[in-house]
Amino acid sequence: MRILNLLALTLATALAVLSLTGCQQSDPGQSAVGINANARPESEKYDESAIEAELLRIQRDWPRAVKEKDLEALRRLQADDIIIVYPDGTVGTREQEIKDIESSAFTVDSWEMTDLQVKIINAGAAGVVGRSIVKGKYKAGDGAVSEIDGQFRFANTYVRRNGEWKLLVSATAQLVKPLAETPSPETKSPSATSPTPAESPTP
Repeated sequence: MRILNLLALTLATALAVLSLTGCQQSDPGQSAVGINANARPESEKYDESAIEAELLRIQRDWPRAVKEKDLEALRRLQADDIIIVYPDGTVGTREQEIKDIESSAFTVDSWEMTDLQVKIINAGAAGVVGRSIVKGKYKAGDGAVSEIDGQFRFANTYVRRNGEWKLLVSATAQLVKPLAETPSPETKSPSATSPTPAESPTP
């Protein structure tokens, strides 16, 4: 029930953002999510299987990008105005996230994921939920090091802008009672979550 509430909250937030930004056009005939402003996204034809495959690919590439410090990929996949909500309730930005990864303030020893589910809203918006099993460290500005070791549920909302999927809203919650099963081989690739710029970072 908690993960359903988390997804509902995340999607509701993203839809609210979409409704506000949809009125602001950077180019004639195109909305902030990269869809023709004259078209109704909910009625636009789209390939659900193609969208699902693309979002799962993006999710599974996050830990690689973090471990390898692939900042170009991280900047490309995160929206400039991304909202990141961490398990401790703090809110992060793309700028701080990139800084933490580039400086090695946030490091990951292992990062596995499972239980991935994609919820397609329309041709330009979709959500992905899943479970991350993470072991890593976060070094705060005062030098204090926090261990990151546990299981986390995440709910991510993506929007399509200029033909590319961008992570717009990300919310993570740590499991109070971690599940015992381990990810199956086909779902052991990592998912997208983020280190917090505060004391309790999480993927």
